[in-house]
Amino acid sequence: MTPLLGVLALQGAFAEHEAMFGKLSAATVEIRQSRDLDQQLDAIVLPGGESTVQGKLLRDLGMFDRLRELIANGLPVFGTCAGLLLLAKHVEDGDTHLAVMDMTVKRNAYGRQLGSFFTRAEVKGVGDVPMTFIRAPYIESVGEDAEVLARVDGHIVAAQQNAMLVTSFHPELNDDLSMHRYFLDTMVLRRSSGA
Repeated sequence: MTPLLGVLALQGAFAEHEAMFGKLSAATVEIRQSRDLDQQLDAIVLPGGESTVQGKLLRDLGMFDRLRELIANGLPVFGTCAGLLLLAKHVEDGDTHLAVMDMTVKRNAYGRQLGSFFTRAEVKGVGDVPMTFIRAPYIESVGEDAEVLARVDGHIVAAQQNAMLVTSFHPELNDDLSMHRYFLDTMVLRRSSGA
């Protein structure tokens, strides 16, 4: 079975996610309007970009409530950078949007001096992963239902809760497929097989 992933394509690095999942033989469809959410999707991808813009567009296009309902009902979701912010229940110095994942996030946490940087770090269940940060948030804390997967300089940069996976870095901007493969294998395919 080829899973179908809906990639939010309103703004940000959505094409890069599509390319990564394509290399893993997963099908993607761009989510641009409300009716795109009516398809039989196996997962949603919320890309990096500007969370404020994406949140406003989701509301303006009438997609917000439907998307939130799908995720709250267990549809797997992978949020990177801005996507992480969209999912967070608590955002310091910013608005909350979908508010489905129990975490507190600090926006633009690395400031201008470290606005963009690259490193490698261990991700639980995945291994050593290259990480590109671009004016990234980090997770200050997670609730008891969420699990920390990675830290960089003491800050949480990857976590999961049920079928929600988030990273404050951009795995789609490197050649390494491990984060996308992890999402597919542990959340999307397992759910579709009924495991």
